Amino acid sequence: MSQVQIRVCGAAVEDTVAAISAAFPDAHFKILAALPDGDSLFDLLEVTTTDGDELVKHVTEAPDVRSFEVLYSDDRMLLVQLVVPRSDTYAALVTAGIVPQQPVSLRNGWYRNSVTAAHEQLSAYVAALAAANIPYEVSSVTQSFDSNDLLTDRQWEFVTEALERGFYDTPRRCTLGEVAEVLGIELSAASRLRHRAESRITNAYVANAMR
Repeated sequence: MSQVQIRVCGAAVEDTVAAISAAFPDAHFKILAALPDGDSLFDLLEVTTTDGDELVKHVTEAPDVRSFEVLYSDDRMLLVQLVVPRSDTYAALVTAGIVPQQPVSLRNGWYRNSVTAAHEQLSAYVAALAAANIPYEVSSVTQSFDSNDLLTDRQWEFVTEALERGFYDTPRRCTLGEVAEVLGIELSAASRLRHRAESRITNAYVANAMR
């Protein structure tokens, strides 16, 4: 799995919420939920702004907003729900098979999000953005590993048994020979399992930390 920190310019395409954000560049939008309904999206937004009245007027008059309601407002923040057409930015995620992850930050037409998915899905997502001519910027990519894939079944069995019996406690609550006995193997075989498993775990951890 990989995690990508990415900025996507929804204001460059037909994205109603991003266009509203671009009209109020000093406001900070936070998409708390985006639920699909046919060709529409039901959005729940938290907007930090001192121009709440102007923003409400703008949204009310926006032709692509299918419904709109203010749930809460004060001098600095609005909580609103609205229904808008599905955007190309949302479609790019769906095309790649990625479940949208909220909350998502939006400022001056640019979404800022952290997307976690398989490498193939992230590649498909970036390709979908490019195909739709949606500008984007990737600020970082972090790889992660699955311990079940990292170790062989036998190495995983050794590590879990050793942990449960206190081999890695300080002070140790069992010896390597006792773990070997439980697994039904010679001490030399347990020693090889231990060193190979620990080597894989250590190398993977260090490589991930250095990215």
